[in-house]
Amino acid sequence: MAENYFGQTDTGRVRSNNEDTFIARKIMRDKLVLAAVIDGVGGYNGGEVAAEIAHDVFVEQLSRPQTNIIEGMIAAFKQANKNIAERKTQEKDLEGMACVATMAIADVENNRFYYAHVGDTRLYLLRDQTLVKISKDHSFVGFLEDSGRLTEDAAMNHPKRNEINKALGFSNLIDTDDSFVETGESPFLPGDLLLLCSDGLTDLVDKEAILNILILDASLQEKARELIITANNNGGRDNVTVVLVQNDKQRNQPQVVAPITNQVKRVEDEEYKERSVHEQHTDHPIQNPEPQMRKSGNTGLTVILGLLCLLFLGSTVWLFMKGQSANKIALPVNDTAKLRNDNEVKLQDAIDAFKGDTLVLADTSFKQPVILSDTLHIDQDTLYIKAKGNFVLQRDTGYNGPAVVLGKDTKIIGLENIKFKDFDVAINLGNTDLTLCNVQFNNCKLPVQNNFLFGADKNITTRIPAVKPQPDTAKPKTTAKPNGSR
Repeated sequence: MAENYFGQTDTGRVRSNNEDTFIARKIMRDKLVLAAVIDGVGGYNGGEVAAEIAHDVFVEQLSRPQTNIIEGMIAAFKQANKNIAERKTQEKDLEGMACVATMAIADVENNRFYYAHVGDTRLYLLRDQTLVKISKDHSFVGFLEDSGRLTEDAAMNHPKRNEINKALGFSNLIDTDDSFVETGESPFLPGDLLLLCSDGLTDLVDKEAILNILILDASLQEKARELIITANNNGGRDNVTVVLVQNDKQRNQPQVVAPITNQVKRVEDEEYKERSVHEQHTDHPIQNPEPQMRKSGNTGLTVILGLLCLLFLGSTVWLFMKGQSANKIALPVNDTAKLRNDNEVKLQDAIDAFKGDTLVLADTSFKQPVILSDTLHIDQDTLYIKAKGNFVLQRDTGYNGPAVVLGKDTKIIGLENIKFKDFDVAINLGNTDLTLCNVQFNNCKLPVQNNFLFGADKNITTRIPAVKPQPDTAKPKTTAKPNGSR
């Protein structure tokens, strides 16, 4: 049976050494898969040393049983940072070394993955032929790209593409800044595929080309090799490393039965038409004795009975209407009922019609706050909504419902640069992975309402994590990686 993970690294076409390394192995009694891509910084010798130090720390610490996986990942990052810093003080030639790293731990049995990230290596999730970038680049150019200020092509060719804001071994901020290590967890469904990679891939191969390779009907080994070959064919300016992890459990394939009611009705209608045409034009029409018997009955008696029925029906209706007018009840009128305004209709339509992974709401389209008189519904499986400028969702005075409701089948939703104002409940969700970036809740009684849904009459074993809001880290830091020093 083939493994559901594979990693590969390549020096590339330009470099003479490889400062990348990776991890792809099973841990914790083979129940979980540990994957990591580590990219060294600091020149010919230093980068390799820093990457190898982080590699050894990650394997050693995360092979042990963990009571909390994300906390264990953060501890491993902190230890790697400490070990690199100590090695730098011991060897002068290595004082400029550091590394960036992206790590994922996949729990296939429970359809879940966890990740930790520092720097500009990346983590992607492929689901249903849609590729979603999970990690955020800790670089100024990466921030511009993630926020929609730079296109992917412009970011790939930006002169400061290789300057980073965070790395292991640069400083001790990791010990005091809870947001230094980006972490998260998310559903990992049957058929899902994780891609961890160094910027040697993403600087030379765009997202569409990566997607086209990942959806090939090929093994993980073949996909990894094809990604590396493509990067090298596009110049191979840097070391290239990829790690793939797949949830290889069988997907549930529900049987979909197309409704046939209308088809049956059309067939019956066609048969009726054919029969009617046949009866009208044949010299020997089909004889039906029953209608002939009705025709031969007493016509006068039939007419009298029909008139009596009409008279009885008319008197009944008159008596009913008379009783209604005598006991008329005034129905309540909902004065607060309003038609949805143009802005909220436009916003809902934009959400419903969008088929990609990142919906960018331009400030030119929504110059004024969007006044909500009804709920905005998000039903996509995975969607990241990123607003530009001052984007405000504000409650209409006559509306008391939530601003946004996430559908019951929604798995991963991200919201960025959105301000909620005056809602009793801003976001309502149930068992959905929600990411908030630079989101504000002004005068909202309940910013996020999470309705945890569990199966009835089942023993539940789970952990519901406490929310630890992180400060805004969008502003770039001063530490940077010089161009070419990878």
